[in-house]
Amino acid sequence: MIEMALFFAASCYGLALILDLWRIAQGPTAADRILALDTMVINVIALLVLYGIWRGTAIYFEAAMLIAMVGFVSTVAYCRYLLRGNIIE
Repeated sequence: MIEMALFFAASCYGLALILDLWRIAQGPTAADRILALDTMVINVIALLVLYGIWRGTAIYFEAAMLIAMVGFVSTVAYCRYLLRGNIIE
């Protein structure tokens, strides 16, 4: 039963990834693309956690935490670049 729930959740997150890619390609503004990229990182984190649950190992949780940190920093840096034109003052 848990495998079916994991498969359903992974399918939903996979569909969300495809929709995020569509928004990144079609986004009318840069803010839409940044939001889609941030959502994409969150979906990848969720997929890694689901895969870690399915495999029964904790290494994927650590990888998810690293991707979360990199995703947060990249989103903040990209937003700052759009607002101010530079990342580091």
